[in-house]
Amino acid sequence: MRIVISGGGTGGHIYPALALIREVQKVSKDAEVLYIGTKNGLESKIVPRENIPFKSIHITGFKRKLSFENIKTIFRFLKGAKDSKRLLKEFKPDIVIGTGGYVCGPVVYAAAKLHIPTIIHEQNSVPGLTNKFLSRYVQKIAVCFEEAKDYFPADKVVFTGNPRASEVIGKDGIRGRLSAGLSTTLPAVLIFGGSRGARPINEAVVKSLSELGGKPYQVLYITGDVHFEAVKKEVELVGNPGNVVIKPFVHNMPEVLAGIDLVVSRAGATTLAEITSLGIPSILVPSPYVTNNHQEKNARSLSDNGAAELLLEKDLNNKSLVQSIDRILLNNENLKVMKMKAKKLGVPDSAQRLYELMKQLVNLNQK
Repeated sequence: MRIVISGGGTGGHIYPALALIREVQKVSKDAEVLYIGTKNGLESKIVPRENIPFKSIHITGFKRKLSFENIKTIFRFLKGAKDSKRLLKEFKPDIVIGTGGYVCGPVVYAAAKLHIPTIIHEQNSVPGLTNKFLSRYVQKIAVCFEEAKDYFPADKVVFTGNPRASEVIGKDGIRGRLSAGLSTTLPAVLIFGGSRGARPINEAVVKSLSELGGKPYQVLYITGDVHFEAVKKEVELVGNPGNVVIKPFVHNMPEVLAGIDLVVSRAGATTLAEITSLGIPSILVPSPYVTNNHQEKNARSLSDNGAAELLLEKDLNNKSLVQSIDRILLNNENLKVMKMKAKKLGVPDSAQRLYELMKQLVNLNQK
């Protein structure tokens, strides 16, 4: 099978694509993959590092307000679609998949116009502009939240989950704990704000350090690279309790997650896919600065089902943070029930589901 995958802009669009590629490579040794992204996007750094063939087109996203820049974007889209057609004709894929971000707009559109089977993968509970646009052209739409189904034609939607969920299964939690400097005996809470960190979460954690120091659990606190030095200076003033490990970033997150009892984080789609797949309860502090407030809607899909507590950023402070952690981690029955409910929402075979959907479309097209 020859596959083109396109997605970019944020890790939330790129990492599910990489997880799918790894699944394809695992089950189909003769599969060939081409990734199409933008030259300056995050994908241009991450994808080649994974030894995946990469090509780029030039495209920018639409502004949500009327502007002259949007007129330029229309012309860039048309040029991007033309360049995508050329790349697709050269590579001759059996199927094209868009995982989100504006770059997959011209790529998937061009594939549809060339009558190549197409799928878009929507990670969030509320779709972005690109996937809404592409939904009228593609054959299938893979979703990760039941709530997303309402935005798309019912006959095209298939619930697959997020391929990243498959990548955290079977990891060694003890090894993950030791690699992060945690004890293997105490309950552990992981606090982080995404790959770049989140200032409001960092502020609440720093102010709660002295109180956390007296708790019968341990904390792995990941600040994000850009915030680490500032946090370190503040911690030097208030002191670093022995049961709180502070790091700028961890590179083996799936392994670390396998050894965690509770997560405090933003509500990005990839994070939620990972923690539900592992059955980890969470305290979710959705970013209020994202398109269509989709993180809060993502978070509510867990909190409404008893798998998470929702803590809005406006209500986040050192007191509310510690109270939420205690309410879950110090109540064994509550922790057990939340684990069970989180696990119920998980889709650990999501990468396999998406791959099976791809095969179905390819087989139909070849008949």
